[in-house]
Amino acid sequence: MQQAKLRFHYGAMNSGKSTIILTTAFNYEQRGIPFIILKSVIDDRDGECIIKSRTGLERSCIAIGKNDNIYEFVKENYINKNESLSWIFVDEAQFLSIEQINELARIVDDFNIDVQCFGLRTDFQTKLFPGSMRLMEIADKIVEMKSMCSCGNKNIVNARIDSSGKLITQGNSVEIGGEDKYIALCRKCYNTRIKNKNSF
Repeated sequence: MQQAKLRFHYGAMNSGKSTIILTTAFNYEQRGIPFIILKSVIDDRDGECIIKSRTGLERSCIAIGKNDNIYEFVKENYINKNESLSWIFVDEAQFLSIEQINELARIVDDFNIDVQCFGLRTDFQTKLFPGSMRLMEIADKIVEMKSMCSCGNKNIVNARIDSSGKLITQGNSVEIGGEDKYIALCRKCYNTRIKNKNSF
């Protein structure tokens, strides 16, 4: 039997992370591969138990609270009940705690269930989220999902903006929002806007 893996797919906002989850889940469903989709309750833009992409695709998922033990959840609801489970998708993995990432790794190692996490690598100040940092440390496979800045370079920064489109450089690490609050930029464009006080 092939050993399961813990995978981390990271990318800037609007790099198609949720779309990949939803299309892959559809394909697995068609092939009869048992899976579940988890999502942190912190991201409640589309509802706690809904994952939705910009392309219009959506489906229900399981909400994970900040104090939930993912390992015990899987053990109690699938392993102990002999329920088949081959794959776990995790959306917005950056919002999970370090301990929850460790629990996902234990699920891979103890139950031989593949876990595929998707999320942002860094916050609007270009600092690693704790969950993403832990995934970068222990994931078996790390994949960057690339998207392009308006200048043609690769997006790296998830820049936070105010209602007038100006960059915000101070504040809490987590503030939920979409294109109304964030813009993906390459490092050069981000630093240029900071240097020129938001003017190109």
